[in-house]
Amino acid sequence: MVDSKPLRFGEIDPAIEARVDELLARMTLAEKIGQMNQSDVHVLSDPAGAIRSGAIGSLLSIVDPARINHYQRIAVEESRLGIPLIVGNDVIHGYRTIFPIPLAESCTWDPALLERAARVAAEEASACGTDWIFAPMVDVGRDPRWGRVAEGAGEDVFLGMELARARVRGFQAADLESGRRIVACPKHYVAYGAAEAGRDYNTVDMSERTLREVYLPPFKAAFDAGAGSVMSAFNDLNGVPATANPLTLRTILRDEWQWEGVVLTDYNAVGELVEHGIAEDDRAAARLSALAGVDMDMITNAFDKHLTELVESGEVPESVIDAAVRRILRLKFQLGLFERPYSDEALVEQIILRDDFRTIALEVAQKSMVLLKNDGVLPLTPAIKRLAVIGPLADDKHAPLGCWAGQGRADDVETVLDGLRSVFGAAVELTHVRGCDVKGESIDEIDAAVSTTREADVAVLVIGESADMSGEAHSRVYLGLPGRQQKLVEAVVATGKPVVVVLMAGRPLVIPWLAEHTSAILLAWHAGIRTGTAVANLLCGAVNPSGKLTASFPRAEGQIPVYYAHKNTGRPAHGPGTKQFEDPFRSTYIDSPNEPLYPFGFGLSYTTFDYSDVQIDAPELSADGTLRISAVVRNTGSCAGDEVVQLYIRDDVASVTRAVKELKGFQRVSLQPGEERTVRFEVSAQSLGFYTPALEYIVEPGRFTAWIGPDSARGLEARFVVKG
Repeated sequence: MVDSKPLRFGEIDPAIEARVDELLARMTLAEKIGQMNQSDVHVLSDPAGAIRSGAIGSLLSIVDPARINHYQRIAVEESRLGIPLIVGNDVIHGYRTIFPIPLAESCTWDPALLERAARVAAEEASACGTDWIFAPMVDVGRDPRWGRVAEGAGEDVFLGMELARARVRGFQAADLESGRRIVACPKHYVAYGAAEAGRDYNTVDMSERTLREVYLPPFKAAFDAGAGSVMSAFNDLNGVPATANPLTLRTILRDEWQWEGVVLTDYNAVGELVEHGIAEDDRAAARLSALAGVDMDMITNAFDKHLTELVESGEVPESVIDAAVRRILRLKFQLGLFERPYSDEALVEQIILRDDFRTIALEVAQKSMVLLKNDGVLPLTPAIKRLAVIGPLADDKHAPLGCWAGQGRADDVETVLDGLRSVFGAAVELTHVRGCDVKGESIDEIDAAVSTTREADVAVLVIGESADMSGEAHSRVYLGLPGRQQKLVEAVVATGKPVVVVLMAGRPLVIPWLAEHTSAILLAWHAGIRTGTAVANLLCGAVNPSGKLTASFPRAEGQIPVYYAHKNTGRPAHGPGTKQFEDPFRSTYIDSPNEPLYPFGFGLSYTTFDYSDVQIDAPELSADGTLRISAVVRNTGSCAGDEVVQLYIRDDVASVTRAVKELKGFQRVSLQPGEERTVRFEVSAQSLGFYTPALEYIVEPGRFTAWIGPDSARGLEARFVVKG
């Protein structure tokens, strides 16, 4: 692949504006509204007729390049104005070359690598005729019950911002080999990840300070990277659905941020304003969403049916329509669709699932997997002659694809069993027994699994969630192992043989029993088509694990939400507390620690790293200054390894309560045995501010604490002061 400067959309180019002006002046009101209508040819009775009449500006859920070109020719060659269609599709973690789910990808802590992965998706999607990728999902997700936590970058704002930028750059890479361009569509705007009770589509109610400090920044980062569109969310926010919310769609997006990209709704979100209870019917829903700032209606057809009447009645000014259509036309010109509306169908076979794409997918898979526990059994040694491979997911080709796998195919997947057989070859006798199903109640094969384990040197137990247990509309109340898998694990562990768990999942699971009783746990997530080779390479030590968690693992569902950047409270769990009735009364549980089972940033390696000599260049800095802080990291083990060095900062005393710590920097470093490196960070003092009760962003003078360490729970401490 050729590296190049990414495209930037939404910016004003006078030459393009002149073309937009000329075209807009020739359009009828019906043709303008047609540009605001995104539809699916599979639900239209006469798609060709609708396109020919100018009633459709965009198509979605169409992936066959020949069919895309067919409908594009109708738009360009048979409609009155010849305005090309823009074709959008969900390409969440790969098009045909399927990468790990985005939550897993984020555990690489490697923005440059994820930019390359996003570019692979753009290469394949663009070759097949897609112009518009409905990704990245940049929702901050702190509730693993929510199925769509699988699609994001986890619980942290700073990391979410970094990965949002990287994915936008990758999707919008210039010089794609197809000769075409892709525009990214960050979603879901905004605060969808805070759905009450972790139930998809549910209500969200939060302070505007939390909205601005936690949920908006990843979107702003994506726009600053050049994202040309955004998708409005399903949820209501403080009583106003996101698809009809003037605060977020107009005040923040247009007035404050001066962003000029296209706002697209999520699927039928305009129509769902009726179910939310703020619109009497689709007509009212069309009026509310258009006035709030929506440019294009996905699938509802409410704009198509009602906007003309609403303009003619004066309820929606035509200037609102003109502004929306201007943004849509601008995007089409920026994509080059007027000059190059058709894709080259002959390129598809040359680009799809190329060997270099598969190589990148393997690298991402290996770096995304997180070693949660290891009592010394890993890496598996050459002395092992018999390996029992147990579990319903060991030979499953569908689960590794994960949710939202796009055009991925099970036939492209390397299973864990495939990978182990390939890596170990004839030197190790592998025996596979399913033991049980992922979800079912059958335990017929558990006895066989136990017998096989007793005859083996080590058991590799491949268990967890199937692909259809996470993603949209797949929220869960119970986050333990589904079906009878827990019974299988307990029976295998009872043999006394070393048990290595390979855990596939689309979210953090509740696994305290596994953590206590098994020998090792490798969190493999749903890692895409190269899962098998990645797992095998990590288990045998050909690759050293380096993934770090981006979402905390709860000890029990009752802890949720549990995340590292929480508030201290007036009665913190640790430190001084209030004594009442001779006992300390603190913000704790009576039946569990507050801390997660595995914290944000955690991940083990086959080597060890030592941190020392934390230094701050100047312990006092001005509000417009830069903090320069460093620490020495040394590989104290016997093999080479990568460490993700993390910087956290806390504002110790502020006029509003602040998180106990916040990630403000990270670096992935590779060290040979005995090698040490000074890892340096620079942090702008301006990034240490917060919003006041009046919603003004300020940097307050005062004392701060910083930590450099391997995860959010550990680190070397230093203090500094920001002066007034």
